[in-house]
Amino acid sequence: MDISNKNYINIAGKNISIIGLGRSGVSAAKLAHHHGANVFISDANDSELNRHFLNELNRLNIAGESGTHSDRIFDADLMIISPGVPKESSIVKKAIEVGIPVVGEIEFAYWFSQYPIIGVTGSNGKTTTVNILGKIFQTDTIHGSICGNVGIPFSQEVLADTINPDAKRVYILEISSFQMEFILHFHPNFSLFLNITPDHLDRHGSLKNYIDCKLNMAKNQTDQDTVIFNQNDFELQQAFQNHKAKTIPFSTIHQSGLFRMNETKIYGPNHESFIGLDQIKIPGQHNIENIIAASTLSFEFGISLSHISKVISNFSGVEHRLEYVAEIEGVTYINDSKATNLESVIVALSSFNQPIILILGGRNKGADFHNLLPHTQVNQVKQVITYGEARHEITESFGDAVRSESILDLRDAVVTAKNLASPGDVILLSPGCASFDQFDHFEERGNMFKKWVNELDLVI
Repeated sequence: MDISNKNYINIAGKNISIIGLGRSGVSAAKLAHHHGANVFISDANDSELNRHFLNELNRLNIAGESGTHSDRIFDADLMIISPGVPKESSIVKKAIEVGIPVVGEIEFAYWFSQYPIIGVTGSNGKTTTVNILGKIFQTDTIHGSICGNVGIPFSQEVLADTINPDAKRVYILEISSFQMEFILHFHPNFSLFLNITPDHLDRHGSLKNYIDCKLNMAKNQTDQDTVIFNQNDFELQQAFQNHKAKTIPFSTIHQSGLFRMNETKIYGPNHESFIGLDQIKIPGQHNIENIIAASTLSFEFGISLSHISKVISNFSGVEHRLEYVAEIEGVTYINDSKATNLESVIVALSSFNQPIILILGGRNKGADFHNLLPHTQVNQVKQVITYGEARHEITESFGDAVRSESILDLRDAVVTAKNLASPGDVILLSPGCASFDQFDHFEERGNMFKKWVNELDLVI
């Protein structure tokens, strides 16, 4: 199947194999089916959720299998892989060897999209930033739709707009490095690069490979497009020095961007007062950066400063990202389950002035927890509780430099933290690891943390 020219791709009657029965795979299957393809979806995991999705697709006459990858997946004109499938997998390698084109779900959905696309990527801050943009991009003339890595597949939104077109639609895509491994034509009109720090090295193998995947988001942009990037980030400065797209920096330090700030206020492109820092409800210097990034993109898109400022002053944050859970007996509980790398943990620690009991753990993604030590000392971490698959590795990294205790599971870690806390302390779940040792995703981990916090009086 020739997919070299996006304008001439026709999947009607073609055999398409989809690897992965997660949300993105299921949505891609429905989109492909709608456009007349013969779809076969496959997942090696035979979970109850996968069987549920498979039954749902079977009712649409979409064939599939769970618990195995049969040879039928290679009877295909095109293969679409979910973000969880690495390019080094034997399936991907064999498909390429036998001449089957392989693309990711984002690339596939892009073939059928008709409306402007904003792509947001970075090691940290993506979810907060796309949620800010999602609020800003709701006006009489713009209907923003958040999708991508936030849990709503791009394919799902594209299919919905194919069936019921909305001429005011703008897609706001959160983009992970995994989703950029297999793109060919994907081309956002606006790219926003928040930062680059080491992450997912267990998947990508090296920092260079990880950065290259992130930068893929802008590789097809032309002089009709816009790249907005963090001027404080050296890697991004270097990457966009000579890019063919229009480039606009943002910064909380330099004065060359559209928005500038001092100790009390952010100022707009014409040095007018934009918003006072005391009007911003989400904590942390990193969120000031996210706000300036979102404001730069929104203003460049053509949205009024007054609307942007109003939305930001009312924005109270994102679930699982420095989310206030409860105050119990003078102790504040914070859910930062989305912090799956060390940079996010460092950001979380710097957001509080009170003594912190830090809960770390899960499945390590290749991070060196020695690098967290200086930040535990600067930010008043009085105790670290480690749990899950990486608990011993994390505890050994700290040695005697910080008080730590290893616990098998997160529920017991919450109870232990409660018993160690004093009034005025913050108990912070900021795991620095993936959730997959004990939970299906970070959302489940965060929801269970909140549940167990709110049940503390019952379990103690």
